[in-house]
Amino acid sequence: MLTEINFDGLIGPSHNYAGLSHGNLAATNNAGKVSQPRAAALEGIAKMRANLALGLTQGILLPLARPDHDWLASLATSYADAAPHLQAQALSASAMWAANAATVSPAPDTADGRCHLSAANLVTMPHRSHEWRGTLAQLRIAFADPAFAVHDAVPAPFGDEGAANHMRLCVEHGRPAVEVFVYGVSGGPFPARQHREASASIARRHRLDPARTLFVAQSEAAIAAGAFHNDVVAVANERVLFTHELAFEDKDSFYRELREALPEVEIVEVPAARVSLADAVSSYLFNAQLVTLPSGGMALILPEEARENAAVWSWLQDMVAGNGPIRQLEVVDVRQSMANGGGPACLRLRVVCDPATVDPRFLVDNAKLDRIAAVVAAHWPERIDGAMIADPALIATIERARAALLEALGLDDLGMSD
Repeated sequence: MLTEINFDGLIGPSHNYAGLSHGNLAATNNAGKVSQPRAAALEGIAKMRANLALGLTQGILLPLARPDHDWLASLATSYADAAPHLQAQALSASAMWAANAATVSPAPDTADGRCHLSAANLVTMPHRSHEWRGTLAQLRIAFADPAFAVHDAVPAPFGDEGAANHMRLCVEHGRPAVEVFVYGVSGGPFPARQHREASASIARRHRLDPARTLFVAQSEAAIAAGAFHNDVVAVANERVLFTHELAFEDKDSFYRELREALPEVEIVEVPAARVSLADAVSSYLFNAQLVTLPSGGMALILPEEARENAAVWSWLQDMVAGNGPIRQLEVVDVRQSMANGGGPACLRLRVVCDPATVDPRFLVDNAKLDRIAAVVAAHWPERIDGAMIADPALIATIERARAALLEALGLDDLGMSD
């Protein structure tokens, strides 16, 4: 039976605030602050437990090997000898944002009836550009069943940032969908990270029906406001598109094409007069998980910051009091992720498939989360400040922590392939 599985990225032991992501306002504004890797990972585990409590199927993706010694070697240096900015880029834990891991086209959408996954290349930012090889190795283990086709990243220079710029709309998860690829053209002072050519390449390799595949430009205003990915201003689930009024460059054409391709679509648009782009970005209102509950209806899983923003929370209260498709609000605390520029949706990759076809080591229940939490409590650093990243003792702690996690989950083969 086809089920939507949320694969959350476990926040890694090297989680720190180096401010590496130009255009990501939270990451830039918090550069140099002290991070709390242990607390961050436990926050993420608590979010996964909350999903399980809602009756959702939950998976996990694991931290990549950090520092990335192979990447540094390709630059003819080592961690001990590298300049501080290269050390920070090699140590980045940004792979925790699994929404950037890959783009996923489930079997009902593809010509060959397999679920296709393409690892994202993330070439716009140096600290993320070397993630894809480790991500690809993990995807090939988790989705080794013949029901899946796992693809390499799109080659440079065409930037691809994964599912954060991809939306899937359908009557229900197991039915054929309209797949929407959102790309950027210009973002004023900030880079547009998703290239149309990358999106088109993925649609071809996933063997999607051109009549049910849309390519939509993100608005320059949204990118300039700090919406570095589409999922900061829009999210979709089954027949519902939840979006800011200013998310798309030509929303009227997009809405018309979407309604033609999927007449059942419901568009829930938040007016800029009620919630500004600045409030949407700072609260990560749209970087929420919009999920279908087993009991019926949809819930929006939001960060605590959305409740603390008066304009955002007022609009949400009005929405759920109405007769719309989103009836339930679930608030989670992911402050450590938010401070680095990623909300609840950033931490998960949605895969519609039969859970029996997934390597069971990547699926979790509360007992497995207990084991993971114990490893985190025992091995993850309590804090990292900028002055610590050159300390060999910290690096040894980080590497031992990941090794302990892989051993606890029986995933030593991932350590060899990553």
